[in-house]
Amino acid sequence: MQSVIAPSPGVSYAEAADRPIESSVSAVSWAATIGGAVAAASATIMLVALGSGLGLASISPWRNAGASATAFTIGAGIWLIVVRWLSSGLGGYITGRLRTKWVGTHTHEVFFRDTAHGFLTWALASVIGALMLASAASSVIGTAIQATATAVSGGHPRRRRRGIDGAVARL
Repeated sequence: MQSVIAPSPGVSYAEAADRPIESSVSAVSWAATIGGAVAAASATIMLVALGSGLGLASISPWRNAGASATAFTIGAGIWLIVVRWLSSGLGGYITGRLRTKWVGTHTHEVFFRDTAHGFLTWALASVIGALMLASAASSVIGTAIQATATAVSGGHPRRRRRGIDGAVARL
């Protein structure tokens, strides 16, 4: 017994019988997903920079002036949550506007595909953010190692020392 598939709105049963049941083209619009992820990552960078400026403007080196450490910590945590919401929302909106329109697809399927595109955009933006954070951390660690090596060698990277025979050797 063969199951009957209800056609999309505006398509007759005779036309639906001639169409393939499953598309050979992927439903994921990767160009839109990557574009939304890049937009979300760049929005995150800009909003974190803005929040850093506002946060540093709210503290003071003098006692009993500016925000307390507790208020600063709570404000920073709330700001980071808001940054993720705003940047993910922007990335998802851009992805949704850039994706191809699915004609003849049930509204539930369109909703699922839009949700999947938003999730993929968020995941890709998170990976981009993690890579940028790892790159920055790697740079800081490399600089710290180089500074430590310079300090250990006496402040000069190429210190000279005299050998047994009196010749100058480079380290």
